[in-house]
Amino acid sequence: MRPAIKSVLRILTLAIVVTSLLAGVAGCAGGGGKTEVTIYTGGTGGTYFPLGSKYAELLNQYSDNIDASAVTSGASVTNCKAIGTGECQAGLAQNDVSYYARKGINMFNAPIPELQGIACWYPETIQFVVKADGDIMSLADMAGKNVAVGAPGSGTAVACEQVLVAAGVWDSITRFDLNFGEAASALKLGQVDVGFLVAGFPTSAIEELAVSTDVRIVDVSDDILKALGKAGYPFYVRQELPAGAYGMDADVSTVAVQAMLCVGADVPEDIVYEMTKILFEQVGELTAIHTKANDITLDTALDGMSLLLHSGAVKYYKEAGVSVPSELIG
Repeated sequence: MRPAIKSVLRILTLAIVVTSLLAGVAGCAGGGGKTEVTIYTGGTGGTYFPLGSKYAELLNQYSDNIDASAVTSGASVTNCKAIGTGECQAGLAQNDVSYYARKGINMFNAPIPELQGIACWYPETIQFVVKADGDIMSLADMAGKNVAVGAPGSGTAVACEQVLVAAGVWDSITRFDLNFGEAASALKLGQVDVGFLVAGFPTSAIEELAVSTDVRIVDVSDDILKALGKAGYPFYVRQELPAGAYGMDADVSTVAVQAMLCVGADVPEDIVYEMTKILFEQVGELTAIHTKANDITLDTALDGMSLLLHSGAVKYYKEAGVSVPSELIG
């Protein structure tokens, strides 16, 4: 082969290599050199999707460095797994589910060390629903009763077991593996005594049930909350439900897990810093989309935080004067 031809081939080979490298870089960034942030949310009928979609809009509007998009998904478990595999860079999840993902327990076969936290958003309430005229006034009264604990393998079912173990009645109940739609029908028919669900308050499914059946939410006492903490479940927080909710005559004390924003550990610090800053500085625009966004505050952002915080979030919190517990810093 003549030297001139060899030189041309070398140049062409080099050009191909450079082009491939540039294509790889482009795959990690959006248009104009922006960092792509895909946010997994939840089903279109839930709360995660509208809030997550609006949040993505805010990131695009207020950042010159982020190209964000929100995607409907299977919610908490799916989102944690997708961050671990790199399918998305951020996602919404219950803080108990993210805790299991971090540990690699329950619905996760292995830990997901790539999963880190930005902020807790709003409570998802633990709700034990009974008929208003029944004799179940406390968790202890559920001993020997028929309890719909949630769909098999769900985060709801795991939460029900944790709370009722803390109350000392788990082994004495008769368990029915029903989602709340099924449980509501069974409660109306007297086939179960208690229906259980974890959802943002007020919950439309309970409101719909209350139209035809007088219901109550059973209190979860401070002793139970303390027992849950001692059992190694740091993600539960106190929540008060006001009189009038679901037609109830009195306030109810219960507990909740938290909806939270998770992110991949490999997302650059400056990007997560901006994500955190925009979240709190523009939260008013989220409240216009859904009332649950009223619960997104700096004062409660770390309540129930079940993951190590991303360094970008830590940077913002320190600038904002928020005290970050040492155990949340990697």
